[in-house]
Amino acid sequence: MSARTNSQSELGGTFNLPGTSITVNRMGYGAMQLAGPHVFGPPRDRDAALAVLREAVETGVNHIDTSDIYGPHVTNQIIKEALHPYKDSLTIVTKLGYRRGDDSSWIPDSSRETLIQGTLDNLRNLALDQLDVVNLRASGVSAPAGGSIEAPFTVLAELQRQGLIRHLGLSNVTPAQLAEARKIAAVVCVQNFYNVANRSDDAFIDSLAAEGIAYVPFFPLGGFSPLQSSTLEDAAKSIGATPMQTAQAWLLQRSANILLIPGTSSVAHLRENLAAASIKLPAEIVARLDTIAGAAKQVASQV
Repeated sequence: MSARTNSQSELGGTFNLPGTSITVNRMGYGAMQLAGPHVFGPPRDRDAALAVLREAVETGVNHIDTSDIYGPHVTNQIIKEALHPYKDSLTIVTKLGYRRGDDSSWIPDSSRETLIQGTLDNLRNLALDQLDVVNLRASGVSAPAGGSIEAPFTVLAELQRQGLIRHLGLSNVTPAQLAEARKIAAVVCVQNFYNVANRSDDAFIDSLAAEGIAYVPFFPLGGFSPLQSSTLEDAAKSIGATPMQTAQAWLLQRSANILLIPGTSSVAHLRENLAAASIKLPAEIVARLDTIAGAAKQVASQV
């Protein structure tokens, strides 16, 4: 074991994806920021991107979230260069349902042709014969647009039966869309927008936990609009942590089925993120942080 390898407990403990042989540490890594500006084109510093991935795996991360639309193709190619051949314990989760425009725009596209081509692109650029987990990314920006996902999820289920995909998940979906998908194939994880200030999925998380399904919050630190809260800042100061570490620690304590995938292109920031998994928030700090979402809703209603 590397001297830098963290124990499973130091990475938030472990979670077994339901109905699978996959067990991951709850603190993972999101690879979106490894591409260039606006998640488009090559990174400014490819060597730094390679170093972040290698550091993540060497320190015990065994869950990497990616997509071939990051770049496009760039992020997966960097993952392959940095980590292939992959450790047996490493789980790479990708997603389909969008494509990129020449102007770097994000275009919803869950057509059969795009889903099949996207699967093949992920396999090629990651140098894999089978994808561990593929999430269907439903339409909507930070909240699900709703509507049926039967047609695209059926395509992914066909690709699963063909052996190109091991397991299926969902991203940016409602409970009704999850129920629709589970009539077609098993769902091992749901990836939705959620953090200490945006808690519309509270009940959804609890229902998924009861079913043993993983919940993976995207934008756990606010995404393109980083979390800003005096309550969060004060709580962080009181425990000697950064606000972002405190927000991640809150997520890990929120529910045992939550898996984190914070992203960064910096080794120093990666280490800071991973250290958050070792923070145990006192009950009084959790209670203070629990007030942030209500305050955010009040401000939004006044705008």
